[in-house]
Amino acid sequence: MKIKNGILAVIAALAAGHVSAATLRLECGAPGPGQDVCMTSAKEWAKKTGNEVQFVATPNDSNEQLALLQQLLGSGSDKIDVLQIDVVWPGILANQLLDLKPYSKGAEKQHFASIVANDTVGGKLLAMPWYIDTGMMYYRKDLLDKYHLKAPTTWDEMTAAAKKMQDAERTAGNDKLWGYVWQGRAYEGLTCDALEWVSSFNGGTIVDPKGKVTISNPNAAKALDTAAKWVGTISPKAVLNFSEEEARGVFQSGNAVFMRNWPYAWSVMNQDGSPVKGKVGVMMLPKGGNGGRHAATLGGWQLAVSRYSKNPKLAADLVMYLTSAQVQKYRAIKASFNPTIPALYQDKDIIKASPFMAELYPTFASAVPRPSTVTASKYNQVSNQFWNATHDVLSGNAKSAEALAQLDGALKRLSPSGSWK
Repeated sequence: MKIKNGILAVIAALAAGHVSAATLRLECGAPGPGQDVCMTSAKEWAKKTGNEVQFVATPNDSNEQLALLQQLLGSGSDKIDVLQIDVVWPGILANQLLDLKPYSKGAEKQHFASIVANDTVGGKLLAMPWYIDTGMMYYRKDLLDKYHLKAPTTWDEMTAAAKKMQDAERTAGNDKLWGYVWQGRAYEGLTCDALEWVSSFNGGTIVDPKGKVTISNPNAAKALDTAAKWVGTISPKAVLNFSEEEARGVFQSGNAVFMRNWPYAWSVMNQDGSPVKGKVGVMMLPKGGNGGRHAATLGGWQLAVSRYSKNPKLAADLVMYLTSAQVQKYRAIKASFNPTIPALYQDKDIIKASPFMAELYPTFASAVPRPSTVTASKYNQVSNQFWNATHDVLSGNAKSAEALAQLDGALKRLSPSGSWK
């Protein structure tokens, strides 16, 4: 596979008369707010250090991105120095990443301990936390006020409220309005959404922390049945091919009442010119009934250094700069990326820019992790099988109990004797 679109751009002009000490290649993610603030901060680092940064384009889809990085790193390529990796990838890429402990000077102690633990494999600090994500429920405050409804606390309440407002608005002439949009494509995003549903119904986390496969249970089946009923009723059938941006596009255009998405969407939807600016509220994702719980999947991205970088010390310095409190504060204010440094959640400037960060701090601090640590290098297979089974149920091609029983058997075959090594 070739790097799609090649080199995206070369930035960071050096001060006049200075000779470039080195050129680092940095992967900054897909086009959008995240890429923009990443480039800005990297340009600042380049100016301060007298080095040059080139930006490498990677696919938007995280599955394709992982495949590309595996190919590059697997071949020992030095075409990339600093890479952005998902919170579930440290175990998968462990053998190809540089240990950052010799360069961190203890900076990792400022970050959420749970994320640092996730980034530490075999005693090596393979990545630095960059921003934390959790699933969140966005809703149209103006529409809930119009119909005198409170923000729902359970999935059943959300379903009923979405249906009521969708039907009323369509009768009034807004025939494009849907009640709820989310990520239904068969990819990692669906694993995140479905894990939230299952956990909210007390159906476990697919594989428990001890490595036992637990997905085949009545509560997990009920969760998937609940979601399947949304398709074609309060959610368009096209939701089965939605990722984050498709869902945001529908919601931001004013054509959805509720949306599940990540925190990044807040700043985009509140920019000047946004049809829903000032009309959006944020809350915890609903519970799976009165006996359920609020569950949000832990997401987020880290910065790592390729083991094949020709400038490992310099690359590590760039990582430390980009993950510093100063840069994380800038990213939180400018693009609503949640910091991985707990102290920043009390920063007045951040709270003013994104009030939900302080309000939903408990959600960020206690998010539900995907079973990537316990399943290690086999996590991608586990997730792939989970999202495919879920997609089959959502699309009406399988019954939930049967699909989860088959998934249970397939996952157990991946872990003979309960071992994921």
